Amino acid sequence: MRNVYRLGHTRDALAPGVSLASPVNNSHSAWDLLRGAGVIQSRDTLKDALRHGQRPTAELVDSYNIQSTQIRNVLVRYLEERRPGVDYGTFRGLVSELAGVFWADIETHHPGIDTLRIPDDVIDGWKQRLMTYTDKSGQVRERRSRIDVMMRIRGFYLDIQEWAHEDPYWAQWAVPSPITRCDGAGNHKMIKQTTARMHQRVRERLPHLPVLVETAERVRREAVALLDAARATPFNEVFEHDGRRYLRVLPKVNQVRSRLDHGSPHVYIKEVGSTGRRINQSVVEDDAFWSWAVIETLRHTGVRAEELTELTHLALVSYKLPDQPPEKGEVVPLLQIVPSKSNEERLLLVSPELASVLATIIKRLRDVNGGKIPLVARYDSHERVTGPQLPHLFQRRPYWQPQVLSEAAVKRLLDRTLECTGLRDQAGEPLRYTPHDFRRMFATEAVTGGLPVHIAARILGHKTLTTTQAYLAVFQRLDQDLPRLPRPSTRGAPPGGVPGAHSTEVARLPAALRTPQGLARHLRAPLRNPLQARARLHPLPGPPDGPPSEAPSHRDHPEPPRPHPRGSCQRLARRGRGPSGQLRRGDGQAQEPQEHPHRRTSSTGRPWHARLHRRRITVSTG
Repeated sequence: MRNVYRLGHTRDALAPGVSLASPVNNSHSAWDLLRGAGVIQSRDTLKDALRHGQRPTAELVDSYNIQSTQIRNVLVRYLEERRPGVDYGTFRGLVSELAGVFWADIETHHPGIDTLRIPDDVIDGWKQRLMTYTDKSGQVRERRSRIDVMMRIRGFYLDIQEWAHEDPYWAQWAVPSPITRCDGAGNHKMIKQTTARMHQRVRERLPHLPVLVETAERVRREAVALLDAARATPFNEVFEHDGRRYLRVLPKVNQVRSRLDHGSPHVYIKEVGSTGRRINQSVVEDDAFWSWAVIETLRHTGVRAEELTELTHLALVSYKLPDQPPEKGEVVPLLQIVPSKSNEERLLLVSPELASVLATIIKRLRDVNGGKIPLVARYDSHERVTGPQLPHLFQRRPYWQPQVLSEAAVKRLLDRTLECTGLRDQAGEPLRYTPHDFRRMFATEAVTGGLPVHIAARILGHKTLTTTQAYLAVFQRLDQDLPRLPRPSTRGAPPGGVPGAHSTEVARLPAALRTPQGLARHLRAPLRNPLQARARLHPLPGPPDGPPSEAPSHRDHPEPPRPHPRGSCQRLARRGRGPSGQLRRGDGQAQEPQEHPHRRTSSTGRPWHARLHRRRITVSTG
């Protein structure tokens, strides 16, 4: 047992590439050795043990140094009532707004206040200060969520008024809310501005997406080629690659004289003639690979950053289509997305491009870890908890042990790839992408390519179509961009006759077709299975190029029947029919109905739907 703690045995027991020279690595290795010997009774790693979990409500409120003890106790008790109904991330935001943005700011500018009945001049000054905030760099910026903050403060007062009817404790604190309903009158305008900013981001970044994808692939290939050339070169020798000369170096901390490869899988190089520091090409290649994997997965799935880091090998499942015979049953691969923001599970159809990316990730993990994917516990930065050990796909071994990529690491990988592209925005600043930008671009490309909006909402995990429509940078003026439906004129023609030869009337789209949902229902055949969604668009007919007699009639694109606002008897009477269904002339005598196999006509001979379009445009065809 004594030999276990010798340096040589410890060095052999550690993972490849681990150095004991660093104090951080010493701490992690000592923690794992003591935990393996049973001295430390813990199943967590040192990094997990040092993390702060979910903090008590009183500790979160006390971090804002509220001076009034009574107000502090009211806030703690109120937040304790609200905590079970929200997740921890939302709860921390509520604490920050009530205790920090609201009450701590009031005490800073008006010391000694200890009542919730705030004077008008005090609350007016707070509303004015709420318009802006100071960021970490010291710049004063506009607070775009100020209306949301005021509405949460109003909810705080209204909750106390409601709870006072059941709990006597809240009766002494039930006072009128200083935030009125009129303070939230501009919320609709703020939502429109936010949607406009999102659409502008999509319009700026979607055209540059091929450049970003190509750059990520190119950087990955170059990093792999340089790493292979360096590995083929002995230590302390010079090699040439892509017109540059490099020297492979070996740091002293990685030297193990008993092994020819010195026991380190990391490859260090240095450019000849350069005064810069040495480069760990293994880490550079690892960063390039995961940058490529992140970009490809985000653009092919449209998942959130949190959902990306939660993907595991167990999420890849297969589904057999039920409407096919057993001997010819088609099996489609699916990707299971675990519940995250919307707390709903969903399945995504794996495209061939996405399948290739996931297969490359799985092969890389298996090659590095002896043919299997390691089980790693993921830390949820929003809930501040560590999950179970699972075969996560987006894991890497930076130095000591495998770790799941965090959301901050995903953003850093994107920024490094963007630096290689050299893309600039309209103001000349470096163009920045966030993981959520890929989600909006995925939705825009899917709907523009013909996918119905309601299916796109299910793929994205949205509960309402309004949320999905806010992601789309298209369909803003749908009724103006689409072609008009040509309809032959019936003026001066007998019922069922041929329209005039020198005029054509063009009707505007009906109101039911001026929205993306109505257009999708009109243009597409019904989908029995969302997994079998195909682009089955039927193009709208354009203006007739031939003789007027060959112009397509409106029956090629019939409107769905609409219920008449009046009763059935009045509707029959309006169309010249009696209760028995017989046609009647102006003198009241019955006449035989005329057969018309294609369209329903009124007593004037016009189609029944022609009366819905009063505004007509006469287009000359001569």
